[in-house]
Amino acid sequence: MITLGSGLTDSQGHRKLSPVSPLLSAVSVLPAIIGFALAIFLPSGFSFTQNFPALRPFVAGVLVIGLASLALSIFVALFQILGWRAFSFWIDQDGDLRVRSGVLIRNERRVQLSRIQAVDVVQPLVARIFSMAVLVVEVAGQKDSRVTFRFLSLTDATEIRQTLLNLAAGTQTESTDTDSPVLFRLPSRDLALGLLLRTSTVLLFTATIAILIFSYVIEGWAGITFALVTGGVPILIVIVEFITFYGFTVYDSPDGLRLRYGLLKTENRTVPEGRVQAIDFIEPWLWRSHSWTRVAINIAGVGSSSQGSSGKNKETLLLPVATRSVADSIVARVLPNIDIAEIDWKVAPNRASKRSPIQWRNLAMGWSANSFAARRGRITRHLMIIPHARTQSVHITQGPWERALNLASLHVDTTPGPVSVVALHLDVDEAREALYGQAGRVNQGGGI
Repeated sequence: MITLGSGLTDSQGHRKLSPVSPLLSAVSVLPAIIGFALAIFLPSGFSFTQNFPALRPFVAGVLVIGLASLALSIFVALFQILGWRAFSFWIDQDGDLRVRSGVLIRNERRVQLSRIQAVDVVQPLVARIFSMAVLVVEVAGQKDSRVTFRFLSLTDATEIRQTLLNLAAGTQTESTDTDSPVLFRLPSRDLALGLLLRTSTVLLFTATIAILIFSYVIEGWAGITFALVTGGVPILIVIVEFITFYGFTVYDSPDGLRLRYGLLKTENRTVPEGRVQAIDFIEPWLWRSHSWTRVAINIAGVGSSSQGSSGKNKETLLLPVATRSVADSIVARVLPNIDIAEIDWKVAPNRASKRSPIQWRNLAMGWSANSFAARRGRITRHLMIIPHARTQSVHITQGPWERALNLASLHVDTTPGPVSVVALHLDVDEAREALYGQAGRVNQGGGI
């Protein structure tokens, strides 16, 4: 039997999670428990401002909330202990990962290592304090594509991660972030400035200023109070993303690119070789003077179900902010043989201005020997590229307005993700010709 790490095992020799896992799980949900206790047990109509002079109601409320939070925390911890006792994992005789779990209903899951897409190590804030980590295994072709091991020691999680990747690849390589070459490290200043200059952030700030002026004109200074609250939304979005991608670093490794980022919650994510299906270079208007771009990707086995706000899933983000030259070099690691200079572009006709008066000058499609590409956007530009071999289907759509203008849009489909390769508002005859041409290139290149 292959040993997974050097931690605790049960009577059958199967690996267990760390014994402190129930405690860490209980502590992790403590903020939610306190909020729940505040909503349930705080007396109706209680006001800290009004009741503070009379300390008795205040102290009584704090005691009730404290006792309720403690009782709920103990309940969660006891339930987590039962879950910890039932959870074990091991490598079976066929070389696949087995995971057994369940308190009331026992569940045993078999994960084929050949279908593993990535094995990531995540360190939430509470886990970092105790040098613990969460191991996340992404599997392709399954409804529930994620297996989570919560919690393991950081050393154990790193060792198990490397063992699983070696078994999946049939190699015995050993590599860590400390000995892997650094390909790119994002300066904190560039990250903060890039988030502030993003189109969505600028629009939110502009809307906030308009609300402030409108509120003052209609209701005077009293109306500004609500506007100040709404004005905090764009600031909060910037702060959250800054904390998420703080210290963003890209390492090279035998199993693909390793991404490490996070201020409060540190994540180690792997972009495996051969799994990137499509890519999107995103350039907001205010970024162009810095030659910056944001790179989103579609990864086989990692769909869009867990996407965050605005459809931007950090698991399908290759680079949050980088210069175009750096982005091209990083993309070459996951999508080799992609040369944008070789693409033969076909631009949208002038009549497309009646359908998209703002972005029509940047609408185009093109292809090279290895890939298909599409451009769109004026304020925020998008350059989407998909290798011919990653194309799953090709189709044309034509809305009523496009039909009146003799236009059509060409869709080149791939696996689910944030990147949709669509060439908008082309001449209908050119779109049809490109449709059959792309289908032929896919057949020649062995498309999936």
